This record gives sequence, C-alpha cells and structure tokens, in this order.
Amino acid sequence: MLKRITDDLVAELEGLSFGAPVAFVYDPLIYARRGWDTYCERYGRGRREVLLLGMNPGPFGMAQVGVPFGEVGLVRDWLGIEVPVERPVREHPRRPVQGFACPRSEVSGARLWGWARDRFGTPEAFFQRFFITNYCPLVFMEESGANLTPDKLPGPERAPLFAACDRALRRTVETLQPRFVLGVGKFAEQRIKQVLGGSGEVLIGSLPHPSPASPLANRGWAALADRALGELGIRVP
Repeated sequence: MLKRITDDLVAELEGLSFGAPVAFVYDPLIYARRGWDTYCERYGRGRREVLLLGMNPGPFGMAQVGVPFGEVGLVRDWLGIEVPVERPVREHPRRPVQGFACPRSEVSGARLWGWARDRFGTPEAFFQRFFITNYCPLVFMEESGANLTPDKLPGPERAPLFAACDRALRRTVETLQPRFVLGVGKFAEQRIKQVLGGSGEVLIGSLPHPSPASPLANRGWAALADRALGELGIRVP
C-alpha cells in the first residue's frame, strides 16, 4: 500500500512547477526510489503505535539515500540498507547527489536514528512500534544552493503541494493505523492537525526538531525526545 501511495504522490508532484526563489527541486522518491522502497518493504509493513512525521528531506539525508532523515552511516550500518542511487535530472553543482558515497553527515538524521538505535537496540524492535516518514518528499534549493523549506514557498505554489502531501499523509495513516501521529518539529505537527485534527482517530503531538539550528537540540536532543514521548504516555525502553 505504501508503494501505491508513493506512486500517486510522485505523479501528482511531477505536474507542479515552482518559481523564484526556487531554482532546483529534487525528488528522491524518483532518483533514490530504491532506497525508499527497500525501507518501506523491510520496515513499513503492518500497524504501528507511533508515526513520526518530518517536514521534508535534508540535503545530506533523504536527498542522498531515499530514507527519511537518512544519515548515510546509520542507514547503511544500522538499518542495513545500501542500494544504487541515481541522479536528479537537474542537479545543483554545490549539492551533488552522491548516494551512499556522500561524505557529509545529516546531523538531524544522526540524532534521530542514533536515538532509535540507542534506545531500541535493533531496527526490528524500533519498527515494531514506530515508523518515520516525511510530509513533503521534495527538496527545494535557491540559486545559491541554500535550502528552502516548503513553508517558505509562495501561497499559490504551496497550496497544490500541500494538497497532494495532505492526501498522502491521510492514506499513510489509514494504512499504518497508528495511535499517535507526531510531528518532528512544529511545522509537521501543524500539518498533522490540519489533516487529522478533530477526527478523534489519532492522538497528535510533536517532538522537538533535531536540527543543529536548534539551541535546545544541541544541548541533548535524545533527552528532549524521551521527555516529549513520556509526556504523551509513549513508553521508551
């Protein structure tokens, strides 16, 4: 079912266009699809207690390997995923896609997947209860190569993008049937509330974002995540 949701989302997003300040758009669900499919086939089957939702791919994470928050070392060595990755049709010279050869670490991914490894030990134990995905699969870059997050897009471009991502989120929730849907950061939590709020079908909350741009996260993100989950009544080993 996740494969069908992905196919439909890719088809919808291919019809969208984006103007300045967006200069480059990467869709890892196309060129890094084997990484995403392997992740879903191995770890995305069956119901979940908790669905964690990120905003969109980071340039050195999912943009490289197709796995959400996909810090290369942890995807390869802990999740056990290493597959060929193709290239975007248009590639920014300062943001090349190197796949599993990418030498840069995705700090947010290192923190999130490192927390999962340290708390649960094995991927199987973690994915028995959790699954991680992104709200939007696209990477937006300015001419300089600077990352541009989806919430910064002009309204007329944002509306059809969010409509497609909203539909994919709802279908993902219907497939995994989680009890909790948590945004990794406030933007993701806001989208969850927009799509699912008021339905009563899930409990909605958030974790602090593990970005290095967050002073709180830099002082110890794992403890913040433990605390946020505990306040929601989610047990962590």
